[in-house]
Amino acid sequence: MSVKIGNIDLGEFPLLLAPMEDVSDPPFRYVCKKNGADLMYTEFISSEGLIRDAAKSRQKLDIFEYERPIGIQIFGGDIDHMREASEIASAAGPDLVDINYGCPVKNVVCKGAGSSLLRDIDKMVKMTEAVVKASHLPVTVKTRLGWDDNSKNVYEVAERLQDVGIQALTIHGRTRAQLYKGEADWSLIREIKRNPRIKIPIFGNGDVDSPEKAANWRMEYEVDGIMIGRAAIGYPWIFREIKHFFNTGTHLPGPTIEERIEVCRTHLDKSLEWKGPKTGIFEMRRHYANYFKGLPDFKPYRMRLVAEPDINNIYSILEEVAEKFASYDATKVLA
Repeated sequence: MSVKIGNIDLGEFPLLLAPMEDVSDPPFRYVCKKNGADLMYTEFISSEGLIRDAAKSRQKLDIFEYERPIGIQIFGGDIDHMREASEIASAAGPDLVDINYGCPVKNVVCKGAGSSLLRDIDKMVKMTEAVVKASHLPVTVKTRLGWDDNSKNVYEVAERLQDVGIQALTIHGRTRAQLYKGEADWSLIREIKRNPRIKIPIFGNGDVDSPEKAANWRMEYEVDGIMIGRAAIGYPWIFREIKHFFNTGTHLPGPTIEERIEVCRTHLDKSLEWKGPKTGIFEMRRHYANYFKGLPDFKPYRMRLVAEPDINNIYSILEEVAEKFASYDATKVLA
């Protein structure tokens, strides 16, 4: 049975790419889509930045036809500003609008946005209702279990947000107090999925980093789909590997050196196209270590890649890496 958000058909068990700040930009989304991501989201976008027409916020609205279905994620602490931001985001032409009630970082929480709304459910409900009414698109939400271990209120959140019109809910299995530490707990996510009142799709997020874990948690926690974040950084192949495991029960061989070079270069080229050479080269530097994680004695190449300002020299270094590790069986060692 297909999972649907409004009229968007995501297939039987969709794999979602998490919205990650400074990561989930169009170049990164491109390589994840090519490797099997079913639904993706932009980086989260400040409602204040959108209504002030800030260049950085506006740039994050960029979406491309090949990315569909795609959602634009917004966050903020002012209900009226979130309503206006929803209208701006909807006009950019995504397939849905997502509200971030999960970001735990201090400079978001201190502005009354992100996971801080878990301490004021009434305001969260009013804000969500305002966004739903302002957009002609399906509205979804991403949140956490609660503020801390003493206030895990996502069960109430799920019911009340469904009542005001959201059409899917993604739950990260940690509290705000945990940040990204400790282990994600999906047991409450399963309780929400089993709640007979809940009719919308429920997606789980947190710590899924292997095909076995995805398959086991799919069965154990009964979610409608899984959102993957950090495990996809430098390893967009995780989506295709999970799908292969679902279909066959066997492991797909990991990417070869040639595949790693090819996808890394594609990511780099897309960064240059979207951001321009200076920013594209600079921001790509955070990805090299992840693309070649596990390669023995790769550090000298990484140091050169992150220091090199000339694109032709970067291409040459990548060619050196390909030659250096041409006979290396990366599919087993790095899988």
